Amino acid sequence: MEIFGFNLEEMVFWHWFAVAGIFLVLEVLTMGFFFLWFGASAILIGIIMLIFPEIAWSIQWSLWAIIALLDIAAWKIFMGKKFSEGLKTDEPLLNKRGEQYVGRTFTLEEAITNGFGKVKVDDSTWKVECEIDLDAGSKITVKSVDGTVLQVEAFN
Repeated sequence: MEIFGFNLEEMVFWHWFAVAGIFLVLEVLTMGFFFLWFGASAILIGIIMLIFPEIAWSIQWSLWAIIALLDIAAWKIFMGKKFSEGLKTDEPLLNKRGEQYVGRTFTLEEAITNGFGKVKVDDSTWKVECEIDLDAGSKITVKSVDGTVLQVEAFN
């Protein structure tokens, strides 16, 4: 079997190291921790081929595929646990600008009509959504954030 004039049935150890190099270059260019595992598996098969050079090409490719899939699965399981726990930070509102306004009280810049209006918050203007219509100048409290819209209620 040939691909690009290269016979896949005659793979020796240095071919696997070259394949690993290609995958590692792809990993550097894409930075997704995806191609890394194909490259790591190719390195492992290259080392196995140094020790046992007579392994059939079909077994080499099968081992490479199995090891690569196991590497990817292990990475997903390991990192899935890390990300589901959440990253610990001393600034939990960093990059969540709207979240810092929850619970704060502001004065409406524009009247809320049909459930929507605007409020001036620090140096910017935010869209607000409320269940009731309110006049401009009314006090509101932010109860949550939905994307770039502040969910508000009348201040009591």
